[in-house]
Amino acid sequence: MNDNEELIQAMIDYDTGMPKQIQHFLKVYEFAHLIAIGEKLPEDIRQTLETAAIVHDIGIRNSLKIYGDSDGKHQEQLGPAEARTLLVRLGYPQEQIQRVEFLIGHHHTYSHIEGDDYQILVEADFLVNLYEDQESEQAAERVREKIFRTKTGKDICTRMFGLKPET
Repeated sequence: MNDNEELIQAMIDYDTGMPKQIQHFLKVYEFAHLIAIGEKLPEDIRQTLETAAIVHDIGIRNSLKIYGDSDGKHQEQLGPAEARTLLVRLGYPQEQIQRVEFLIGHHHTYSHIEGDDYQILVEADFLVNLYEDQESEQAAERVREKIFRTKTGKDICTRMFGLKPET
């Protein structure tokens, strides 16, 4: 397994001039890490999840160039190949790259979530997006109810947004 410090630096380089993107992926990475630890994910799955969290929005730059937007479906379409190029260059194992590509290619798809890594990536991204988009408490409650499945993710969402605990 690779140490993700080099990948983080490579993504900062990739997103040069886009401070919001850099802030975003670092926050998603940290929430993914916290949830994975809380859920006691095995080390190999946690490592893949954290790698995916760092590069999950790598498709945004090309989406802006090609489509003029950062639509989630465009990110899912354009991100996997871009991530593959970066991860191969940094020496990540093929099996891990394939799973990261899958996660990037589905991180805005909320039906049929398969795998703890996928679920946690979605939850971490929502935690950050709810805050960055200044969503209402009601929106956070709806997301917690409909999307969140992990105990740790629900707990962080509840405390972060000051929500009433689930019954």
